[in-house]
Amino acid sequence: MASKPMPDSLKRLQPYVERALKCWLPPENKGDDLVRAMHYSVLGGGKRLRPILTLLACQAVSGNVEPALPAGCAVEMIHAYSLIHDDLPCMDDDDLRRGRPTTHKVFGEAMAVLAGDALQTLAFAILTDPKNGYRNEQSLAMARELARAAGYRGMVGGQAKDIGKTAHDLDTLARLHREKTGAIFKAAVTLGAIAAGASDRERKALAGYAEAFGLAFQIMDDVLDVVGDPAKMGRYKGSDEAAGRATYPGMIGVEASRRRAQQSVEQGRDALMSLSQPAAELDELLTFVLTRDT
Repeated sequence: MASKPMPDSLKRLQPYVERALKCWLPPENKGDDLVRAMHYSVLGGGKRLRPILTLLACQAVSGNVEPALPAGCAVEMIHAYSLIHDDLPCMDDDDLRRGRPTTHKVFGEAMAVLAGDALQTLAFAILTDPKNGYRNEQSLAMARELARAAGYRGMVGGQAKDIGKTAHDLDTLARLHREKTGAIFKAAVTLGAIAAGASDRERKALAGYAEAFGLAFQIMDDVLDVVGDPAKMGRYKGSDEAAGRATYPGMIGVEASRRRAQQSVEQGRDALMSLSQPAAELDELLTFVLTRDT
């Protein structure tokens, strides 16, 4: 399947997210390696897909992206922390991230661990900062959702299962992906819904979309590890197989994996149909998941 241009929503909202991330990070000081490592990790590129999903979920309900911007930045801080720790020698042991040396290669392992820790706590500082404009009950609901998604029942738990190589069938692999990757996507969308004051029906529809989106994204990530161009991906090819990780292509092959991702995308589109107004940009991102090459 040929790659398509980046969706307009990503091109439009990426600079908006970048500016906000810089504002929430502590001021960079040449002599402070911890802050320098935080900046290096957060501002080192990336599609900003998770915070943009937060913005678009808010837009789908309220017609406006602005209320969700602090929440989207909090999600991206969690994502950046997770990448730092995933790349460590004791985890995935990666030397490249987005075409650059990983954080621990530049700042050392100890400082990379601390930068990840600092970004994790900064996420919750953002959600509870009075200047974000959220009501107390919104901040509490967002913090609870993000903590659950990032913790032992979500991203961290999924990573533990991945390291333990516990996935031996497709159902178990799908559960692992829902935790390791999908939980943060779902949190990103849910935080956007909370920022918009979404109803229970709207939140349920958006959660269904996010679950389908997250699974399709991870399946295609597995596929790209097999067939992708390392120059475009900014990382080495075949790292999953080399590490002995369970993947969809490893279990059912590349083409069957693509079909499984397509099925998940259709489930995401069905979920969007439950919203009271069209969410064209969220729908467009589902297509992007299937056709991306990075």
